[in-house]
Amino acid sequence: MTRSAQHTTDLDRLEFFIDGEWAKPHGTDTHRVIEAATEEEFATAALGSVADIDAAVLAARRALDEGPWGRTTPAERAEIMHRFADALLKRADVTSEVVTRENGMPIGTSRALNGHAPAGVFRTYAEMIKTVALEVIQPSPFGATIVRREPVGVVGAIVPWNYPQMIASWKVAPALAAGCTVVLKPSPETALDLYVFGEAAREAGLPPGVLNIVTAGREAGASLVTHPGVDKIAFTGSTATGRWIGAECGRLVRRATLELGGKSAAIVLDDVDLDVFLGGIGPASFMNNSQTCAAQSRILAPRSRYAEVVDALATFTRSQTIGNPLDPSVTIGPMASEQQQRKVLGYIDIARDSDARLISGGGRPAGQDRGWFVEPTVFADVKNTDRLAREEVFGPVIAVIPFDDDDDAVRIANDSDYGLAGSVWTADESRGLDIARRVRTGTIGVNYYSLDINAPFGGMKDSGIGRELGAEGLNAYFEYKTLLASAEQLPK
Repeated sequence: MTRSAQHTTDLDRLEFFIDGEWAKPHGTDTHRVIEAATEEEFATAALGSVADIDAAVLAARRALDEGPWGRTTPAERAEIMHRFADALLKRADVTSEVVTRENGMPIGTSRALNGHAPAGVFRTYAEMIKTVALEVIQPSPFGATIVRREPVGVVGAIVPWNYPQMIASWKVAPALAAGCTVVLKPSPETALDLYVFGEAAREAGLPPGVLNIVTAGREAGASLVTHPGVDKIAFTGSTATGRWIGAECGRLVRRATLELGGKSAAIVLDDVDLDVFLGGIGPASFMNNSQTCAAQSRILAPRSRYAEVVDALATFTRSQTIGNPLDPSVTIGPMASEQQQRKVLGYIDIARDSDARLISGGGRPAGQDRGWFVEPTVFADVKNTDRLAREEVFGPVIAVIPFDDDDDAVRIANDSDYGLAGSVWTADESRGLDIARRVRTGTIGVNYYSLDINAPFGGMKDSGIGRELGAEGLNAYFEYKTLLASAEQLPK
């Protein structure tokens, strides 16, 4: 949605962060930012053009090839990153509220994941880089070999609208720690909040051009993927877009990390404690109004306890508080956009036309006449071949699928194009771990689901390529160089 700016607010973002300065855009396109819970416009953001992306990439290239960043030591980078984290924390409350208004995330979740978590990620990688051996000497038949880690180069980081601050930190923090420079492209749906990274960069003393930020739509975003000055793309978003990015990066022989969609399964075993299950299914399946790639939207339940599980899920969804996500008591907020609401409601209509049974929810909640709300919805008797079980809804719509035994549960869980997340619910943790090992997915929890920022996160199959977080997330921003030397030339 574009227009010329007609009025201004304190939240407007009409410039981009390029080469350490706030730069006016080359074009005139803007995006009206609509509050998800009220459908009212509350700010305007500039939309970047191909020329703006080009300016940002050139700044990043200069900073890498000619600036001081490539000559900094890990300890120096770590010090700047800690200051960056301090600057983010100072702004955490305001940032969290802006994201909630943009995408409908309940404020408690937003404070944790958009306010505080990014600073934690920066601190984690600041400390990690201080312990990484950038050069390792190993024996060689010809003398000795030095294996050296060097920054991959200029990184194009493309961030989605569902967890903008947190996911940006997953890309920017390890890239900076490794010595890379970055062009960060936020989604227009969350066009306001990520400019706090620019404010933090200036406050932290990050050299000009090391981090550049341009909000842009598809055409300009595509130019970032194919720009000759970019060495790596780090993308989180839909599988369809990821396929195109992967194809372009393959054509250009360009590095890429792709974190894509999911249709994850929560496997409920016949010995489950339903109180434990209900205590953990909120974060596992309904986090951020289920606008989460790792959401477990397929619940696999044993036939012997199928009715119990279905009834428990119905009770859980009916107990949720739906409303304005700025209210701390609200547990389910709106979808991020009208388009997303239409998509989710469309999947509900598709399921209604199948043999599945609607158990709870099923539409727009009563009393919510404004805002892009969808009731948390449960369908039972879903077949794993149904569209509701195969395709990513990205909204609070759950498919409950019956299974016969443990082998059948694993078969159904693995019968998916995706492999991002999952969980197993059981009174026997050893049994749960055995099943978890058999599910082909990137992360899976036993009796809970969460993310560990010290461990790798990413997907198998159509859920992506590569890993973020942990040491593996840092390694994705290094190239490895082999130096051959005689033993006499090595340091004593």
